[in-house]
Amino acid sequence: MIDVTTTQVFARFGLALVIGLLIGIQRQYSFDDADEGGGLFAGVRTFGLIALIGATAAFVADLLDSQAPFIVLVAIVGAFLTVTYFVDAWRGDVGLTTEMAALLVLLAGALAYTGQMAIASGIGVATAVLLSLKFEMRRFVTALTPDDVAATLKLAFISVIILPVLPNQTYDVPSPFNVLNPFKIWLLVVLISGISFVGYVLTKLVGAERGIALTGLLGGLASSTAVTLSFTERSQGNEDLARPFALAVMLAWTVMFGRVVIAVAAVNQELASELWVPMGAAMAVGALYCVILYLQYRQRTTSSEVQLSNPFELGPAIKFGLLFATVLLVAKLAQDLFSTAGIYIAAVVSGLADADAIALSMAQLQADGSIELSTATRASVIAAVANTFAKGGIVLAGGAIALRNALFPGFVAMMVVGVAVAFLV
Repeated sequence: MIDVTTTQVFARFGLALVIGLLIGIQRQYSFDDADEGGGLFAGVRTFGLIALIGATAAFVADLLDSQAPFIVLVAIVGAFLTVTYFVDAWRGDVGLTTEMAALLVLLAGALAYTGQMAIASGIGVATAVLLSLKFEMRRFVTALTPDDVAATLKLAFISVIILPVLPNQTYDVPSPFNVLNPFKIWLLVVLISGISFVGYVLTKLVGAERGIALTGLLGGLASSTAVTLSFTERSQGNEDLARPFALAVMLAWTVMFGRVVIAVAAVNQELASELWVPMGAAMAVGALYCVILYLQYRQRTTSSEVQLSNPFELGPAIKFGLLFATVLLVAKLAQDLFSTAGIYIAAVVSGLADADAIALSMAQLQADGSIELSTATRASVIAAVANTFAKGGIVLAGGAIALRNALFPGFVAMMVVGVAVAFLV
């Protein structure tokens, strides 16, 4: 028998009840909001009871030191759910959502009693969120193109099949080639594609009609360069929207600094903890300037479409992998030839093309002991600033004068503060 006190038993049953009530409230609200005919087979009370049945089944099985009571009770509830499904199907409703939610609540209740309270809570919250996102998920699926689906499946398949068999080691070859690790290179490709995919999905979910600022914010997760190019081009024929466009671009640039830190944290938490200070300073300046721009144009919004490609497309993923490997080699070669100064030069040159690649290269080199933590931190910040400088060049070359004037103060402040904090703190 599980060694628990009476207080712990009550706490676990209480958690099971809370999970059941949470899902029940969502189902009841969804049913009432839809104003559907017929009846809802399980509302707030029923879901609460199902969760308690799961916890009680696990409790009785524990007391009797036999899984038979648990199996029997689960089978009984499963039979009720099966009958309910066939009745609903006979009425023309062939959905299984509520029945599956009830089964998850039952199992979450059992997990809560066995002490897996964090897992049970996670299942409950995840279930409630999925149930609540019905219309958003439908909108997302509708917005997908066949190319989106094919690209995602291709990279997912290749990552699952190829990644596990790639050698997770470097090789005893002359420098700088001794820094290449095939497994880690492809793992970082998957990581960056995943972060970009989050922004891509969010942009698809909210739609372009939600406004310029939100498009810039979410688009920055996927590609701040794409956001910059899109609004720079649009500014030529819409000078009166220069400040809203500037807000979107500045939001994308600000998000990029945070995105780099998140990517680095996945492979080198020590470097990420150091990066938060200068990157956070640059983000704070960017966020402050975004507030200023927002106050200047208030809540003026318009429909805006930013063309983002699916980050799970195989071609761009392979290109990023090659870019990352090249940057890694260039950074190591620069260090061998010019010491620390060479690292900074490589950071500037590489950062003009991609801030993620050089930051992850620094994370890899620092983790291997090839460079100092302070050097990796400063190089990563320099790369992010160089990347921002390149996007500023895009605005300068192709943007309307009003867009350039609106962006210039925040653009300069972000770069100066980021580099200053990196080298002075």
